[in-house]
Amino acid sequence: MNKWRSPGTTRRHDHDPARRRLLEQALALAGTAAVAALAGLPPSARGEESAAPVSDPHPALDRRLSRIAFGCCAEQDRPQPVWGPVLARRNDLFIFLGDNIYADTRDMTVMRAKYAKLAAQPGFRRLRETTPLVAMWDDHDFGENDAGGAYPMKEESRQIFLDFWAEPAGSPRRERDGVYASYVFGPPGARVQVLLPDLRFNRTAMTPMALQGAEYQAWGRGQVAAGRPLPGPYQRNPDRAATMLGERQWAWLERQFEVPAELRLFGSSVQVLADFTGWEAWANFARDQDRLFDVIRRKRANGVLFLSGDMHYAELSKLDVNVPYPLWDLTSSGLTEEWRVATPNANRASEIVPDANFGWIDIDWRGEATTLAFGITDATGRERLRWTLPLAELAVRA
Repeated sequence: MNKWRSPGTTRRHDHDPARRRLLEQALALAGTAAVAALAGLPPSARGEESAAPVSDPHPALDRRLSRIAFGCCAEQDRPQPVWGPVLARRNDLFIFLGDNIYADTRDMTVMRAKYAKLAAQPGFRRLRETTPLVAMWDDHDFGENDAGGAYPMKEESRQIFLDFWAEPAGSPRRERDGVYASYVFGPPGARVQVLLPDLRFNRTAMTPMALQGAEYQAWGRGQVAAGRPLPGPYQRNPDRAATMLGERQWAWLERQFEVPAELRLFGSSVQVLADFTGWEAWANFARDQDRLFDVIRRKRANGVLFLSGDMHYAELSKLDVNVPYPLWDLTSSGLTEEWRVATPNANRASEIVPDANFGWIDIDWRGEATTLAFGITDATGRERLRWTLPLAELAVRA
């Protein structure tokens, strides 16, 4: 269990922001007009069906975030020295972006045992004691390499994931078709929304590259039919109905972009802007990728910064064509896993970091113009990438 707790004392009237936030969370959980009336709030303030959805519950929502770190790809049986420099930063929040263990199984006893190994890692244990956490899964902690909606144990895996990450018993996240979540931290003027879409639970099967030949294609179809993973390389899925999120999650995500926030950290378990790697990425589902950019434009959702993982190396990607404003994707991977050969990426805006690493975002709320610094630090504590950006640049063009 996380040892973090929200403030324990609030004034007994609805003008107190902390009390109002607790009431809004209660509405999200209860979802009834009667509770809304008792709270002195309109029925439209209820839950995720509301026109103005509220944050998912978290004990640190009132915290003003200035130092955030994130990472993924932590093999539970390997040493994890990366937690040393992570802890030295004294972060206000740590975001796990998936492959938090390498379960790779349909045996839920094996999966639980691997989570127990992560919990026993000294650095992780200290992180959990000192730092608020949020988490999303990717394929290996979902269940199998490159797995999607056909993975037969996805509901059992979902329950294990939510239990391990201490999701409250009444949380709306426990009722969703997947483990997607959205949190809003901090006061007005310094609100940070953390969006965590689930790119596994409802995902359409991947499409292997035709260049592999007919024999590979036939083998791949058999793998998919049997519910087994297909190791790639992949091409863009030509089916316009193909999706990573599913329609129910898409409806939820569109509502989240209506939530007031100054900065929106969109935590994706796979790369959002990389084009074209041949491996798992939003580019494989071009319709979903275009839809994401269109939603940001239509909702006039300023302040979006993409965070991603999966690749076993770190890099920065940028896209400034046919998008609502310049978009950045900071990829950090992995906390233990490394890969020396980078895949193609037409939107790469930095060198790669092939060593174990974590990503970070520092927010300077002081003064009239908020500034972001973000980058990559390796497991030795050496800063490898850094970029500085005025938050005002992440604004929908007129």
